[in-house]
Amino acid sequence: MTKTALITGASRGLGAAIARQLANTHHVIAVGKTTGALEELDDAIQSAGGQATLAPMDITVDAAMQQLCRSVFDRWGGLDLWVHTAVHAAPLAPAGHIGPKDLLKSIDVNITASARLIGYVGPLLGQDGHAVFMNDPMAGNQFFGAYGATKAAQTALAQSWAAETAKTGPHVHIATPAPMPTATRARFYPGEDRAPLAQPSDEAKRILHDLFG
Repeated sequence: MTKTALITGASRGLGAAIARQLANTHHVIAVGKTTGALEELDDAIQSAGGQATLAPMDITVDAAMQQLCRSVFDRWGGLDLWVHTAVHAAPLAPAGHIGPKDLLKSIDVNITASARLIGYVGPLLGQDGHAVFMNDPMAGNQFFGAYGATKAAQTALAQSWAAETAKTGPHVHIATPAPMPTATRARFYPGEDRAPLAQPSDEAKRILHDLFG
């Protein structure tokens, strides 16, 4: 029986790289807002002999996430793995000058949608499934108030879920990727030398190997 993996934030960067890597062993359900990027991911997965189901959706839309999880249940009965890489990277700004819209969107994507998805996806994972969140230790760094605070809150949420399900499942993991030349990082560090940064494909392999062997 084919295993299933839900990747939220699969359009680009680490999410797309993890989706490609998992497609060797799983049917990938790829969620992202950019249809064209998801289609490119699907082409890459099919070229490598894998299969994917594309879900061009916004994780902040409650009705869409309900529909997605219901569709997963109706088609596959559950999930083996959920990897959550979706994130909103608000522009850097001093703590006293964070734009209200940027802060609200950061909260909506990084915290509220993540909490909602835990409630929806958790039952699909059951006792034996696995969930993976990505930590980013930027909280407290200068100008990272909106992104750092909401990303740290997302990590704290995952840590609480991990503690609550330690004996019952699902198994919740938190990985810390190395800095990568992604579009998110480019917004934070425009013009930096990207050559020393880890490639998303390499980080995808490392994270999955560290977690699952």
